[in-house]
Amino acid sequence: MFVKLQGRPCVVVGAGTIAAPKIASLLRAGGRVTVVAPCATQEVQDRAKAGEIVWHARDFAGADLDEAFLVVAATNKQPVNHAVAEAARARNVLCNSVDDPPDCDFFYPSVIRRGDLQIAISTAGKSPAFSQRLREEIDAELPADLGEWLDHVGATREKILALLPSSEERKQILHALARRETCAPEACPVQRTLDRLLAKQSGTKEP
Repeated sequence: MFVKLQGRPCVVVGAGTIAAPKIASLLRAGGRVTVVAPCATQEVQDRAKAGEIVWHARDFAGADLDEAFLVVAATNKQPVNHAVAEAARARNVLCNSVDDPPDCDFFYPSVIRRGDLQIAISTAGKSPAFSQRLREEIDAELPADLGEWLDHVGATREKILALLPSSEERKQILHALARRETCAPEACPVQRTLDRLLAKQSGTKEP
């Protein structure tokens, strides 16, 4: 699920080894994370002490979701996770109940990251292990510098959008820009096109 969580209130019920990676992923996405659990791993306690999260050291209550954007039920007790899902439905709060697809409104995919590039794989909860295996296989095939190349593409794209109105020409240039095999930063035909457009705009002659 690609959702902007920056600054949004997110609740995690549970603070053990199941919950820890969920907490970490929400923090990476910029969510404001509140954890509800009677006890917590040292990692979760350290995050709370550092001010990264808010930890309520008690049992879950439905009111914990009153201001939430989403909740992750991540305890090792299915009745507790189900109660969280029921409370979420009553409040129209998105819920992920770990290892319980019927109580999930969204699923955690296996994600491959190269800078701002993210590739997500999901089996709708049927086999997270299979998602993970596919992630590992695809991850091994992707160049390590793909994120840096994407930064170059993004910066060049912004210049092209500023120079050219919407047209078939602009569309073709943008598609050419997205071809990594022919458009590396050090040798890209689109860059030559961009230089020509800039020269034309400034009224100078091309070298």
